Amino acid sequence: MKISVFGTGYVGLVTAVCLAESGNEVIAVDIDENKINLLKEGIPPIYEKGLEELLKWNLKNNRLKFTTDPALAVESSHIIFIAVGTPSNPDGSCNLTYVFDCVNTIKKYANNEKIIVIKSTVPVGTANKAKEIVKDSKHKIYVCSNPEFLKEGVAIEDFMKPDRVVIGADNDYVFEVMRELYAPFVRNEKPIISMDNESAEMTKYAANALLAVKISFMNEIALLCEKVNADVEMVRKGVGADYRIGYQFLFPGVGFGGSCFPKDVRALIHLAEENDFDLMIPKSAYNVNERQKRHLLNKIFDFFGEDLSDKTFGIWGLSFKPNTDDMREAPSIVIINGLLSAGAKVRAFDPKAMEEAKKIFGEKIYYAESDYDALSGADAMILITEWQEFRNPDFDKIKKLLKRPVIFDGRNQYSPRKMKELGFKYYGIGRKNV
Repeated sequence: MKISVFGTGYVGLVTAVCLAESGNEVIAVDIDENKINLLKEGIPPIYEKGLEELLKWNLKNNRLKFTTDPALAVESSHIIFIAVGTPSNPDGSCNLTYVFDCVNTIKKYANNEKIIVIKSTVPVGTANKAKEIVKDSKHKIYVCSNPEFLKEGVAIEDFMKPDRVVIGADNDYVFEVMRELYAPFVRNEKPIISMDNESAEMTKYAANALLAVKISFMNEIALLCEKVNADVEMVRKGVGADYRIGYQFLFPGVGFGGSCFPKDVRALIHLAEENDFDLMIPKSAYNVNERQKRHLLNKIFDFFGEDLSDKTFGIWGLSFKPNTDDMREAPSIVIINGLLSAGAKVRAFDPKAMEEAKKIFGEKIYYAESDYDALSGADAMILITEWQEFRNPDFDKIKKLLKRPVIFDGRNQYSPRKMKELGFKYYGIGRKNV
C-alpha cells in the first residue's frame, strides 16, 4: 500500500518505520528540515529500542522516504496517517491545531480518493470535525480513528505485535482497507476491533486513564504502608496474585510522567468538564501523581533538613522510564529542581537522556560520565529511573564513593534488609522498616 505519515515524533516515526517494514511504500513528512535531513541519513531524533536498525534497513530498501513537502506526501499516498503532537493547553484541553492543519493540507493537495487515519491522541469528536473540513473536497476523503497503544521503550514491539488494533470509522470500505493494512501484525490472532469514531477516540483516553489510576492507587497504598509499617512490596505481591488485578502497573515509585499519561488524563478531565460532568477518579489519580513526585524529595528533607546548601546528591536515572530518552513530565525534573531550590549540588547520570537533560537544566547540574561518577563525593545516592544496569551495582564501590552511605530508592529496586546488612541508610517507597 502507498502510505504517508504526517509527523515524525515517537508515534509517527514508529508508525512509518513499522509500516515500511511490512512491505508498504511509506513517505513520512515533517516541517522540521533538520530532523528530516537526519532521518534521511538514518539518524533518529529519539532513542527507541530497535528503531535505528529498522529505519536504516527500510531506507536502504527504498520502502521509506522522508520529506518536508506535504504535497508530495499527499499526492503519492492512498492512506494518510496524522501523527502530529496534541500538546496540552493551559486549561488542560487538547491543542488540535496541528491535527486540523494536517487535515486542511490533505484536503488542499488531494488528487484522488484518500483515507485520513488519525493516529494522534485526540478528544472525542475530533474525527467528526475533520469530516466537516473535508466534506466539500473535490475528491472522496474518508476519516478513520486509529488510536495508538505504544509504550515508550518497547514501541517497535508493540506496533509489530499489538495486543489489539482499534479502528473507528463509519464506512465498511474503510474497515476493509484498514484490516488489510494491519493483517500482517495480527497473525497471532490478536483482535482488530471495529467501532465508531467517537468510541475509538474514547478508548484511548479511557485506557490511559485507567492505567494512571492503577499506578496512583498503588502509590497511595505505599504511602499508607509507611504510616502503618507495612511493606508495599509484600502487599503488591499479594494483590497482584489476584488474576482479576494482575501485577502490571502495580509498582509504586516516584509517579508517572512521559508524553501520554499526564496529558491524556488532563484532557479527559477537561472533556468531562466541557460536558458538565465531574470525572472524580481520574482527577484524583492526577492529583495523587503530582504529590507522589515530591514524596522522595520530602524523605530527603526529613533526613538532611530543608537547607541543602552544603550537600551534593548523585542521581541515577533522568528519563521518565527506562529504555527511552524522553524526559517530558519526568519525576526527575521535580526532584532535581527541588534539590537545587534548597541549595544542593546535583551530579546526574542516565544511559540515554543526558542530552535531553542538558536542554532542561543547562549548567545547573553536573553531567556525570558514568553511574559511579555521579556518586563521587555525594552525600547520598538517589535512584529515580529503574534502568536495567542499575539493578545489581557494586555496593562496596558505592559506599566508598559516597560521603555517607545513604540511598533514596524511588523505584524499590533494592532490598531494605540487604541494604541494612551492607551498612546503608536506605529509604524506599512504602518499604517496611528493618
